[in-house]
Amino acid sequence: MARPIGKLTVLKVEKAKKAGMYGDGGGLYLRVTADGTKNWVFRFMLDGRPRWMGLGPLALYGLQEARGKALDARRLRHEGIDPIETRRANRLRERLEAAKAMTFKQCADSYIASHRAGWRNAKHAAQWGATLATYAYPVIGALPVQAIDTGLVCKVLEPIWTAKPETAGRVRGRIEAVLDWAKARDYRAGENPARWRGHLDKLLPARSKVAKVEHHAALPYGEMPGFMAGLRAQEGIAARALEFAILTASRTGETIGARWSEVNLAEKIWLIPEGRMKAGKQHRVPLSALALAILEEMQALRPQDDRSSEFVFPGGKAGKPLSNMAFLMLLRRMGRNDLTAHGFRSTFRDWASERTRFPREVAEMALAHVVGNKVEAAYRRGDLFDKRQKLMDAWGEFCNEPAHQEGWNVTPLRTSAG
Repeated sequence: MARPIGKLTVLKVEKAKKAGMYGDGGGLYLRVTADGTKNWVFRFMLDGRPRWMGLGPLALYGLQEARGKALDARRLRHEGIDPIETRRANRLRERLEAAKAMTFKQCADSYIASHRAGWRNAKHAAQWGATLATYAYPVIGALPVQAIDTGLVCKVLEPIWTAKPETAGRVRGRIEAVLDWAKARDYRAGENPARWRGHLDKLLPARSKVAKVEHHAALPYGEMPGFMAGLRAQEGIAARALEFAILTASRTGETIGARWSEVNLAEKIWLIPEGRMKAGKQHRVPLSALALAILEEMQALRPQDDRSSEFVFPGGKAGKPLSNMAFLMLLRRMGRNDLTAHGFRSTFRDWASERTRFPREVAEMALAHVVGNKVEAAYRRGDLFDKRQKLMDAWGEFCNEPAHQEGWNVTPLRTSAG
């Protein structure tokens, strides 16, 4: 026997005040909540279990409109179709249609903006935008994000995959992240065409197969005293900054961004805050006599009428540090195009390993590397500062040794910090 339909009337709907479910028949109900809100819902069975589908508030849909919605849902169930999933699919299709005007570049800009606060520094965000602008935007930047497919991703990557494998890897990963973000925002659907495992790894050779990892060019540690003598002969703030970076085994960004507020000359400590460290952890650097002498020299050069100048190694523009290119240009002037500033950290590490008996973890901590696994880190609460002080003193003395290399006009470096 067919279930009766049309049990409700407009008057009954209007007078329904008590919280509960008021059936109209055919699965349609008026739901009245405790606060008096009235909504239409449709009840149906799926795989032996009841499901409830909201049809909207009474304020928007009257009785006849609700019956029409319920009739549409019953027709879908008669065809074996889930009306809830059908509605979700329709809404997604509508969003995708609306997203046709949302380009890949717009999605990338939104992704960068939403993640900027979680990145270490502004430089990281700039690198994201720069790599995408150089390699991705010319090909897919103006295209609808939902139109990006495997062929277009390969069109971006193939020209640089073998020529610039490291850069290509970053570009692929960033495209993948942007497309994942777009899918999460319902701007596109389906699998990510920039994913590597199980997809692009079948179309492109592994980066390890197309090129060896290129390490930063490093000076053999036996040549360090001669190089330091030549560096000391160079004039200018960039030369003093590079000298300081070598003596402290610090990174370029850490050195050129050094501020006087981070330096304690009396305690012989340079305290780099976590926001300026690659690992995001505060780093105490013990200062050798030679490193202290450079700081005292730079302090003497600070304008007498502006003792508030914050950067230890100021750049050409007021209130700005040295440029990131300062060390590279200095090495070129010295005729050492074969070296990079970062490579001197490798020189220090090789020297510590082959010419000293300091434990490995002391040298690694001097380089601000993460030492050991989480268990080891939990037991080692300290930063081995006293041992690192001795290591850096020994490194400074080694760098100041007389050199016996042809072509160097050798002048020993300072021997005391005063």
